[in-house]
Amino acid sequence: MRTPSAFLLALIAPLALAGCGLQPMYAGGGNGAVAQGLAAVDVAPIEGRAGWLMQNALTDRLTAAGNGQTARYRLDVRLDDRLEALGVLANDTVGRERRTLRARYQLVDLTDGSIVIDQTAGSDAGIDVVSSEYATIAAEERALENLAQDVAQRIVAQVALTLRARQTTP
Repeated sequence: MRTPSAFLLALIAPLALAGCGLQPMYAGGGNGAVAQGLAAVDVAPIEGRAGWLMQNALTDRLTAAGNGQTARYRLDVRLDDRLEALGVLANDTVGRERRTLRARYQLVDLTDGSIVIDQTAGSDAGIDVVSSEYATIAAEERALENLAQDVAQRIVAQVALTLRARQTTP
């Protein structure tokens, strides 16, 4: 059985949410302002294997946001990739490792050279060290691939939020 107050609340809730100012980030799809802003970001080359993975992940996400445009922004990224032993067993062998990928990134406005964003993003993953050296190396490489995807997603989300805020402020 439903009470009249629950029915009234169900009618009023959509009206209250409509006035809160929430707007979809990617309104307008590929033609929206945020998608066009992301498509105007060029990723500078990044050193190393981790850099290659990161650059590909960033480029995939940025170009998927909208149609290719001339670059208005440049994204400079410096990576710190670390692999450290965590669990040392009684026979002095490593039983667990942690791979950490940190990115210091800057979004540079190419029209005036100003730095729009200067932040860091990072993620880490635990890796079991097994008796097969091949399996351990494969796990380390897979962890790096996953971390590059995760960090790239964090960077693109922050860039999208920043570009959206810049477009709404006069």
